[in-house]
Amino acid sequence: IPWWAAGLSIFGTQLSAITFMAIPATAYGDDWVRITLNLAIAVVLPVVALCYLPFFRRTGVSTAYEYLERRFDRSVRQVASGLFVLFQLGRMGIVLYLPSIALATVTGLDVVLCIVLMGALATAYTVMGGIEAVIWTDVVQVVVLVGGVLLSVGTIVTTVGGPGEFLRVAHAAGKFEVVEDTSRPPEDKSLPSPASATRSERPAVDTRIAVPPWLGRNALWLMVVGGLFLALAPYTSDQTVVQRYMTTPDEASAARSLWLNFWMTVPTALAFFGFGTALYVFYATNPEAVRPQKLDWVVPWFVVTQLPPGVAGLVIAGVFAAAMSSLDSSMNSVATAIVNDFVEPGGQSGRKAEQANPASRLRLARWLTVLLGVVGTGVAVALAKSEIEYLLDAYMGVVGLFGGALAGLFAVAVFTTRTHTTGACVGLVGGTLLTAPVRWTTQVNGFLHGAIGFATCVLVALAVSRLTRGEPRDLTGLTVHTNSSER
Repeated sequence: IPWWAAGLSIFGTQLSAITFMAIPATAYGDDWVRITLNLAIAVVLPVVALCYLPFFRRTGVSTAYEYLERRFDRSVRQVASGLFVLFQLGRMGIVLYLPSIALATVTGLDVVLCIVLMGALATAYTVMGGIEAVIWTDVVQVVVLVGGVLLSVGTIVTTVGGPGEFLRVAHAAGKFEVVEDTSRPPEDKSLPSPASATRSERPAVDTRIAVPPWLGRNALWLMVVGGLFLALAPYTSDQTVVQRYMTTPDEASAARSLWLNFWMTVPTALAFFGFGTALYVFYATNPEAVRPQKLDWVVPWFVVTQLPPGVAGLVIAGVFAAAMSSLDSSMNSVATAIVNDFVEPGGQSGRKAEQANPASRLRLARWLTVLLGVVGTGVAVALAKSEIEYLLDAYMGVVGLFGGALAGLFAVAVFTTRTHTTGACVGLVGGTLLTAPVRWTTQVNGFLHGAIGFATCVLVALAVSRLTRGEPRDLTGLTVHTNSSER
C-alpha cells in the first residue's frame, strides 16, 4: 500500500462517526478547550516513529501482540490480544448504533435500516478485499467526510454575513477559548434549549467523591496530559492502527504514513471545532431557526434542515462513511488477531504452522469477518431496541479501563530490559484494577483515566519485576536498549 493511502486510512480509522458528530457538538455547546487533545499527537508521533515502529516492522510480526510474545511469552500476547478483541466487539455495535439513531431521528430513516445498510456494505467489501479494500475505501471515505465538513463551514460562514461577522459573534461568546479558568464556576456557553427539549433522566446529584476543580474540570494541564496518553494508546497498542504500519513497502514509508496522519489531524481538528462554532453562530444569528432537542443531534439536524440538498447529501454520506471506516477496520483487525494470536499463533513456536497452509488461514479470516459483521450489526440492532443511556455510559467507562494499561504494557516492553512476564501481567491487571475505582467512585476527569492506567501499569510492572525473578530471555532487537541498527 502507498504510504499516503496508509496514512489516510489511519486517520479515517481514528475518526469515527461518533467523533464526526461529537466534536462539533462539543464546540457548539462549549469552547475549544478540548482541541489540545488533538494537538498532543505532535508529541506522541515522533516517539512512536522512533521507538515503537522499528519493533513492529523489523521483527516481522503479524499482529502488535505477537511482539509481546517475543518480548515476554505467549500468555502476555494472548491476554493483550483478548482485551483488544473484547473492546472491538463492543465498539463495533456502538459506532454503528449512535450515528444511526441520530440520523434516523432527524431524517426519518428507520434506525435498523441505517444499521443494516452500513453493517452489510462494510462486511461485504471487507470480506472480498481484506485490508487492501479497507484502506482504499477509507481513503475515499476520508475525502467525503472532510469535504462535507468544509462545505458545511463555508455555507454557514456565507449565510451569517462572511468571515468577519462569524469571528465577531464567536469571539464575543467566548467560543475560541482554549484555557479553562478552574478558579470560577463553569460557564454555559450554549444557546438556550428549545422548549420541546426533554431533560435527561440521570440523577441531578453526582454521588461520586468530589475532587479539586483542577482534577475534575478541563484544565489546560489536564488536557495536555490526558491528550498525550489518549494519543499514545492507539498508535502503540491498537491492532487497527498497527496493522497499517505493516502494509507499506518499508519502515520509512510507514513513518511517512504516520506523519501524513499528523498533518491531517491538526487542520481537520480546526475544521471540526470550527464547524461546531459555526453552528453556534448560525443559531445565534438566526433565532427563528428550530434547534435540535439534543446537543449530539446538532450536526445531522442542521444538515437536513438548513443545507441545500446536494451539500446535505454529502455530509450525511460523511456520517455513514465515518461509521463504516471504523467498522471495517475493527472487523479486519479482530479477524487478524483471532487467527494469528489464538487459532494458529505464529511467533517463536508457531511460525512454521503459519507458513504451512496460508489458504486455510485466509478462508478462516474471511469467515470470521462475516461472523464479526453479523455480530457487530446484531449488537447495534439490539441496542436500538433497548434503553441504552446508562448502558452506553457504563460501556464507555469500561473502555477507559484498558487503553492506558495496555499502552503501559507496550511501554515497559519497549523501554525496559528488567521487566519480565510476571511483572508485565501484574502491571496490566493492576493498571486496570486501579483505574476502575477512580472511574466509578470519583469525579476525576475522564481524560486522566488513560494516564492513571498507564502510570500504574508501568510502576507495578517495574516493582514486581524487581521483587521477583523471571526466566532469562534473549532480548536482542526487542527493546530500545538492545536494538540492532540493522534493518
